[in-house]
Amino acid sequence: MQETEEQGSWHDWSELELRDYLADRLHARPSEHVFDPRRGTPKARSDFDLSPETVAEVDFDAPPRTAAVLVPIVLRQPLTVLLTQRSAHLPSHAGQIAFPGGKIEQHDAGPLDAALRETEEEIGLDRAHIEPVGYLDNYRTRTGFHIIPVVGLVEPTFELRLDPSEVSDAFEVPLWFLMAKENHLRHQRVWQGTVRSFYAMPYGDRYIWGATAGMIKNLHERITGP
Repeated sequence: MQETEEQGSWHDWSELELRDYLADRLHARPSEHVFDPRRGTPKARSDFDLSPETVAEVDFDAPPRTAAVLVPIVLRQPLTVLLTQRSAHLPSHAGQIAFPGGKIEQHDAGPLDAALRETEEEIGLDRAHIEPVGYLDNYRTRTGFHIIPVVGLVEPTFELRLDPSEVSDAFEVPLWFLMAKENHLRHQRVWQGTVRSFYAMPYGDRYIWGATAGMIKNLHERITGP
């Protein structure tokens, strides 16, 4: 996994340049778009982006469960993205690689507050280390979640305390690796008799795929697009 000269340009950005650039490229507030193919062209991202033919399998009359996740960019040299591996016994997305986050509760002030609270609860990353800089497009999962991704810059002086009931591990991946198009693979699996396509970004022995890879792809489009 060698860095190219173009990917290495991430290293040349000062913290101020990175903050200003991301603020310009991301949504300043959560998007109002909800993925619903019955209402014209969906403007939110989803698990159906690479398998639009499977949309018919989903009941869009059932309201999605709204959740928020933190996309944590750690201010190291090189920049990294902090990810978690969900515990194997969880009822949904067990064992998968994910961003820290979860369901937005009534007592949360909004998606940002929910993402920061869930991050503290899951991995012990104190919100004092996190500077929110914007939002990605909303993301709908096949399992019925409407996810609002919050991008934050993380000071690298943090210490993690994992909640083993939710997270089995946490690790960092270089941002340049995740932003390199050649690492944005398209994989397929047969599930319930149907071939389903999805983004995958294998990193060593880590298999980043599905909704997490889809949100990373959206981050790439936001910050490297025209």
